[in-house]
Amino acid sequence: EFRKVQACIPVHSAIRYMIVFTMAQSLRKPIDEAAARLLGNTRRTVLEPSSWLADLAGDGTCVNLKLENQQVSGSFKARGAFNKLSIIASEFPSSNPVLASTGNHALACSWAAGRLNLNCEVHVPQTVTDAKLRALKHEKNLSVCLSGSDCVDAENTARKAAEESGRPYVSPYNDIDVVCGQGTVGKEILEDMPNVDVILVAVGGGGLISGVGAYVKAVRPSVKVVGCQPAASQVMAQCIDAGEIKEFPQTDTLSDGTAGGLEEGSVTFDLCRRHVDEWITVSEETIAKSVRFMVEYHQQIVEGAAGVALGAFMDQPQRFAGQNVAIVICGGRIGLEALREIIA
Repeated sequence: EFRKVQACIPVHSAIRYMIVFTMAQSLRKPIDEAAARLLGNTRRTVLEPSSWLADLAGDGTCVNLKLENQQVSGSFKARGAFNKLSIIASEFPSSNPVLASTGNHALACSWAAGRLNLNCEVHVPQTVTDAKLRALKHEKNLSVCLSGSDCVDAENTARKAAEESGRPYVSPYNDIDVVCGQGTVGKEILEDMPNVDVILVAVGGGGLISGVGAYVKAVRPSVKVVGCQPAASQVMAQCIDAGEIKEFPQTDTLSDGTAGGLEEGSVTFDLCRRHVDEWITVSEETIAKSVRFMVEYHQQIVEGAAGVALGAFMDQPQRFAGQNVAIVICGGRIGLEALREIIA
């Protein structure tokens, strides 16, 4: 299953180019500052060449995989979490932040809090995977609360708890400091692959692609930024298509890290609308095939969300023929049962 949604800014392409470039410049400096904070704390993950994927697209194609599944805490989320919590620690050193997460954001915040001598309270939806819930409860500086049926419910409950107690709230995506931390992925791709033409990124709430897109469009506006979502949960693409944040029906997906609705007023909505050039949706079958591909051909364990961006390429590799492509492998936390079923 394949679907593309064009970026929704109804102006002449040259005018849109200047609007995007100007808006992106405002985040370039804070992303550079985030990179300085992360230095020596998070990992500068490798861009691994994939001749297997390049061969699918044909001669002249180069494909590199940004292996954020090898990041500390197991996903790119460590970048935004450390950037945000380091700012909180400098301004409110005795505070204990509150957050909401499907797992990866909470694990990242727990890791960052440990390095910064903070404790966190995390609210997770009841749909969180058993593997991630066990990992969360294992963390010593993290208290876990099950709140609601999806990400939006958990976020609303966490925000209320933070407001009532006067503690800072750390959103998994709706926070500029978090977005800037995630944007360091784009900075590293441009530095390590200066000839890149296209970057594919899985999208849930949009924190990762907002940061990547903003930095890329500030430095190399010609690079195409492609948002990738599971067909079962494509809320951001649907909101952009509708021109506003709305609720849309969803079904279960292997990409639990990108599942869920979009918080009203999220900063990522406008950032995605301005900086993402195309949207691609993929089927559950394609996600599973992509996770299996990484095990078989790259000896890497990745989660469903990583399979979304990879699957967008594997579904129609000829779309990227002759181009230099970077695919963000956003995380590696997948439950043992889910992985066993995929590779069986």
